[in-house]
Amino acid sequence: MIATAQLLEQRSVGAVTLRMEAGGIAVLREAGSAKCRLPRGSREAILVNTSGGLAGGDTVTLSATAGRDAALTLTSQAAERVYRSLGPDALITTHLVAEDGARLHWLPQETILFDGAALRRRFEVQLDGAAEFLALEAIVLGRTESGETVHQASLHDSWRIYCDGDLNHADEFRFSGPPPNSDATLKGAAAFATLVMVSARVDAVLEPLREAFGESGGASAWNGKLVARLVAKDGFQLRKHLVSGLSSLLGASQLPKVWTF
Repeated sequence: MIATAQLLEQRSVGAVTLRMEAGGIAVLREAGSAKCRLPRGSREAILVNTSGGLAGGDTVTLSATAGRDAALTLTSQAAERVYRSLGPDALITTHLVAEDGARLHWLPQETILFDGAALRRRFEVQLDGAAEFLALEAIVLGRTESGETVHQASLHDSWRIYCDGDLNHADEFRFSGPPPNSDATLKGAAAFATLVMVSARVDAVLEPLREAFGESGGASAWNGKLVARLVAKDGFQLRKHLVSGLSSLLGASQLPKVWTF
């Protein structure tokens, strides 16, 4: 107990609060290790973790709003790295709001879990009226090109998406110990991703997305929502499929610039 308390005293803490209106930035606050950079006139917010990665007990909190008829894309400067934990989880809490007519995209680069990592993420989204929303989370289990293997790790992802106050999407993903490796889960793959889109356009983009993912992924759309899953042997192959898939949804010109190879 004392050891855990001493460990938490040494942890990094970061927070970003952002509000984008149709005319530009209305609010931007940063604290601790979390930073946000927007090129002048851009609607693309780049999140930066100045601590260089996450370890057990680190916490990051993000709150972002796209105001009425505004456009906002949130991405990350680089892949987030989650290192071996000495006990507690690293915690990432994200709360997003898209007001009526807004277009909000959550497109961070991959999260890399190293052997012994422990990560817990809470992801909550509030959508109003005719807002369009696209979210992606990608996980890579170690850097295969460096010969890394993840034997043990802990991951808990919790998603909740609300439309006009009603629950539209709930997703719980969790494993603790060896990564799941059955035919119905990763089956030897070391990288995977989940994509969710809430939009009036989902029926039109479903088939192009399926073609982009090929046999590596699957996608379904119903009632204005699209959900896709994707697996790959490593982070490089995963990114190739994701760039192709996102381009089919957004057009290549709308991909975050930091996503370029």
